[in-house]
Amino acid sequence: MDILGYLGSGWLPPALYLFLLLILSWRAKSGNEFAISGWLTQASIFVILILHGIELHDSVFTSQGFVFGFAQDLSLIAWVGLAFYWFQSWFLPIASLLWMSILFALFSSLLPIFFPGVLISPTAVSDPWFKAHFIVATISVGLLSLAAMQAMLMSVYDRALHRQLAIVPNGRLAHWLEDLPPLMTMEGLLFNLLYVGFALLTLTVFSGLLFSQALFGKPFVFDHKTIFAMISWILFAGLLIARWWVGLRGWAAIRWVLSAYVVLLLAYVGSRFVLEVVLQKA
Repeated sequence: MDILGYLGSGWLPPALYLFLLLILSWRAKSGNEFAISGWLTQASIFVILILHGIELHDSVFTSQGFVFGFAQDLSLIAWVGLAFYWFQSWFLPIASLLWMSILFALFSSLLPIFFPGVLISPTAVSDPWFKAHFIVATISVGLLSLAAMQAMLMSVYDRALHRQLAIVPNGRLAHWLEDLPPLMTMEGLLFNLLYVGFALLTLTVFSGLLFSQALFGKPFVFDHKTIFAMISWILFAGLLIARWWVGLRGWAAIRWVLSAYVVLLLAYVGSRFVLEVVLQKA
């Protein structure tokens, strides 16, 4: 992408994410909390998301074809997670996810600079159904990433409540925990994210079979990505069934969410990482 005549604008989104984190850190240390700062933060995130999204689109859907890799996949996942956070933060008490979402986006937006991806298919970019499948897949993994972040926050919160985590009184961690919503509220948000993410993941996994011909020239490719994707789908399905059937919650639910998410990352990011970096194949 070319912004204001300057090339190499892939550095722009991570630079802006870093600048935003520095501003937020300064504001937290100085105690300069005022009403307009929240609106400025939301506006800043919105602008950065637009620039990041344009950069991702132009680097994936190119004139040569569909260019993709583990770095682009992770960057897209982080973008969707932050975008969903931005939207939901207007209505739900999820400010505790802000730092994690921006840090994840910062790290992930740096990766495509060093790992530009490979040409997967020269024709997929012209197929609107493939684009729809790709968008749904990205949104589903992005939402489940946000759910995994929520699960990690809940694990820290739960350990603190049970005094398994050393907390300095009046320290930054203590103040941060005080600002978190009740654990039951966080759990409700977690499962709302899981319901929507799983519905989209279901659509992704089974519709993906229709696009194997376009991408690989075969009606069905039974590879590591397919295996891990199906295992992840089964784990998430089992989690939601257990939630509905026996009211699964607490540490058991948190561990289940994180385990299923790790398998999901192995499917959609890990497989590409092994091919591109470890085996150095397209």
